[in-house]
Amino acid sequence: MRNSHRTVAILIVFYFFLCATIQAAGYDPLVVPKAAKVETVDLTVHDADRKRDIPIRIYLPAAKGKPVPAPVVLFSHGLGGSRAGAGYLGEHWAGRGYVVVCLQHPGSDEAVWKNEPWAQRMAAMKRAASAENFLLRVRDVPVVLDQLEAWNREKGHRLAGRLDLTRVGMAGHSFGAVTTQAVSGQAIPLGGQPFTDSRIRAALALSPSSPRRGDPATAFGSVKIPWMLMTGTHDTAPIGDQTAESRRRVYPALPATIEKYELVLFNAEHSAFSARALPGDRQPRNPNHHRAIKALSTAFWDAHLRNNAEARAWLHGPGAKSVLEAKDQWQLNAIPRPK
Repeated sequence: MRNSHRTVAILIVFYFFLCATIQAAGYDPLVVPKAAKVETVDLTVHDADRKRDIPIRIYLPAAKGKPVPAPVVLFSHGLGGSRAGAGYLGEHWAGRGYVVVCLQHPGSDEAVWKNEPWAQRMAAMKRAASAENFLLRVRDVPVVLDQLEAWNREKGHRLAGRLDLTRVGMAGHSFGAVTTQAVSGQAIPLGGQPFTDSRIRAALALSPSSPRRGDPATAFGSVKIPWMLMTGTHDTAPIGDQTAESRRRVYPALPATIEKYELVLFNAEHSAFSARALPGDRQPRNPNHHRAIKALSTAFWDAHLRNNAEARAWLHGPGAKSVLEAKDQWQLNAIPRPK
């Protein structure tokens, strides 16, 4: 028994030594190659069945010669947002070699508030945070994936041969996180239908939401893919009835059988995950928040869409904490990989 315990201890020490060695060897998720020019393409996906147009913005990594298919990350904006709202992430992820597709969801996008008088904008936003718009959003995701598959096969299309749709990640902020959770394994008691899309291999929820009713363990207990959650100690919003505390109920409710990660940024408000501050913000913007978000999310995609062992070791070792500040909180659940 003593020998067994000693062997386990040696393996643990070796694992952390390996993580530190890999970090020292130079894996850095914040580095973008100088030649990594990113092209931005705006397109529209038409859903004939629903008579609905879904604007998308695509961040394409640089391609020299014959394009090599790249992993794809979809991004769903928050309530009142647009396909342009996640530019800092789209640029960085694409610079790292991902095709980033930012969806715009009509009915809960910027059109909800743009033409409203200032005093009526909040009421318009609250109306848009509806079950109807939730259903529209979650159905937008498979429609966009279907169209990406068609364009990837279409000769002469600028996306032809550019997409590796066997490696798809899904991300979103706020209402976009709700959308991401629904298509990535959360059980939603709405209409008795599953929304999970099996093409999605990993999910990133910025400002995640726990269910308003029922047990979180029931809602998240059937998730089968890696999830990364990011929130802040002041991550509340005037719409959605979520608090900084309720957002943290998601992580413990996820199964112990998946790799899961949670980052809690100190003093980060709801807008910390967006490109700019929002009216009513009280905390000063912290530049290191975006740095940490980009670093940890990129390593997450590298580890789970590219099966990059260096990225996984960086996430599971001292690398992740090296981009955080002292009062930020970081935890993870690692699953041993078969040899």
